[in-house]
Amino acid sequence: MKSSFVFNLLFSVILAVAAYILLPLTGFSTSAEFGLAIGILIGGIIVPLLSGNKTPADDSPAKSSTKTTTLYVGNLPYRANEDAVMEHFATSFQVHSVRLMKDRRTGKRKGYGFVEMAAADADKAIEKFNDTEFQDRTLKVRLAREKSSAA
Repeated sequence: MKSSFVFNLLFSVILAVAAYILLPLTGFSTSAEFGLAIGILIGGIIVPLLSGNKTPADDSPAKSSTKTTTLYVGNLPYRANEDAVMEHFATSFQVHSVRLMKDRRTGKRKGYGFVEMAAADADKAIEKFNDTEFQDRTLKVRLAREKSSAA
């Protein structure tokens, strides 16, 4: 929140300076330039403070306050795509994203992927979907491990 306030303040200062420099070229009087510049500057400080510095992106579902976790889903059929996996898991839980792994060289799917969902639903999803049939394959669903750094 603090960094976006600083950004808003910096942006307001830049607009105020630009207005003060460019308005004389349009024929405005000096008092009008000064008033507009001060208005822009104050607006850049007061408006973010009053609005709680909230941007439209803060209201998006992806930025919700719920914590997410990632599930590993193995033994996926090679013909399955992200939409099919999302539909399968979304029958019971809200799914944020699905990533299926592909071979870099051939572009073919590797038969496993990751499903991101609310952390509160993860254990229930594992219980519901692990060792169940999906497109003639028995899924293996676990909590995903953190990616280890290759050093």
